[in-house]
Amino acid sequence: MTSGPTQAEAGGILTIDLAAITANYRALTRRVLPAECTAVVKANGYGCGLEQVTATLVAAGCKTFFVSQLDEARRVRALTPTATIYVLNGFPAGTGPALAQIDAQPVINSAVELAEWDQFVLASGWRGGIGLHVDTGMNRLGLSLDEAAAIAPRIHAGNHGITLLMSHFACSEEPANPLNGHQIRRFREIRTLYRGIPASLANSSGIYLGPAAHCDLVRPGAALYGINPTPNAANPMQPVVDLRARVLQIRSVAKGDTVGYGATWTAERDTRLAIVAAGYADGYPRAAIATAGEPGRQVLVGSIRCPIVGRVSMDLFAVDVTDVPQGAIHRGGLVTLIGGTLGVDEVAAQAGTIGYELLTNLGSRYHRMWTNELGPT
Repeated sequence: MTSGPTQAEAGGILTIDLAAITANYRALTRRVLPAECTAVVKANGYGCGLEQVTATLVAAGCKTFFVSQLDEARRVRALTPTATIYVLNGFPAGTGPALAQIDAQPVINSAVELAEWDQFVLASGWRGGIGLHVDTGMNRLGLSLDEAAAIAPRIHAGNHGITLLMSHFACSEEPANPLNGHQIRRFREIRTLYRGIPASLANSSGIYLGPAAHCDLVRPGAALYGINPTPNAANPMQPVVDLRARVLQIRSVAKGDTVGYGATWTAERDTRLAIVAAGYADGYPRAAIATAGEPGRQVLVGSIRCPIVGRVSMDLFAVDVTDVPQGAIHRGGLVTLIGGTLGVDEVAAQAGTIGYELLTNLGSRYHRMWTNELGPT
C-alpha cells in the first residue's frame, strides 16, 4: 500500500508499520483491562494515515474512535459502520444534520453547545448521543465543575443523551506532578453525580498513572504511533515510523568555509557534505540551527550518526559525512531521519519540539508506504 510520488521521484520515503500500531494497541489494551481501550485518530492518524490506521485498529478490535473534526469522523465512518465515534471539537453551529447522518457524537464542551444540541434534538427528533467534557484543570475546553454539577440531574430524564463523561490530563507526562492527583480527585467527585455514565480521563501518558486514572475508557493517541508515553523511562511502545531521505550530492568544503543560509556554520576542518532532499516544506523542522561545535540534530548514515550542519532550508539540508567511510554514502543513497536508533522523540527533542508535532507535520512529498512487518503479537 503506497501513496504520493514514486520512490524514484520522491525526495524521501516514509514507511509506516501498521503491525507496530496493532502491537501498541494490544499492549495498551492489556494494560488497562477491564477498561476499554479506544483510539484517537485525529490529525490524519497523527500523520500516519487516518484510513490506514483506522482500518488496522478496527481489525485489532477497536470499537471506539476519537477525532477532532467532523470531516475526520466522516472518514472513519466510511471504514466502520458500527464503531462509536466522538468528535472532540464539539458541536459547531449547524452541524447537527451532518453528525446525525453519520451517527457521530459531538463532545459537548460548554453550556452554550449543550443548549444548541438540545435545540437540534428537539427540532429533529434525533436520538444520537453526546460526550460531555468537564474541565478538571486543563483550562482549555470543557464545562466547569460547577456547570457539570448543575446539569447532572438531567441523567434521570428518559432521553438525556449523555453516553460519555470525560476530562483531559494537563500534565500526565510528568507522573510526580501534583495536578495529576488533583484532576483524578476532581473527576472522581464529578463522576459520582453521573452514576451509570461511562467515564474517560486517561490519554496515552495517563494510562501509565495507574488504575485510578483508567475509569471505563482510555483514549491513547500518541502511544499508538510510537511516541513514548513515559518520557523519563524507556519507551514501552513499538516504533511505527521510518523516514529516509535521498542524497542529491556529495561535495567538499575547505576548513573555514561556511554552509547554508546565514552562514551559521563554519567548517573547522576540511569536510565532506551530503546534501539531502528534505526540508521544512516536508515537515522536517528548521529549528535547532547547527553552529560550529554544536551539531544539534543528527541523521543516520547506515549505523553512523552524522550531524546536520547549517540551516535546514525549504527543500534541502547538509550533513557532515566526513567520518563515513568512502563509498558508504553516495549520490542517490538514503539517510535515515527517523528510525533505527534515532527514535521520533529524540529527533523531535533535537529540534526543540515534541513527537506529536513532528509526526503530524510530515509532508505529502514523501513516497509513503504502509507495511505489516511485525507479524502476530
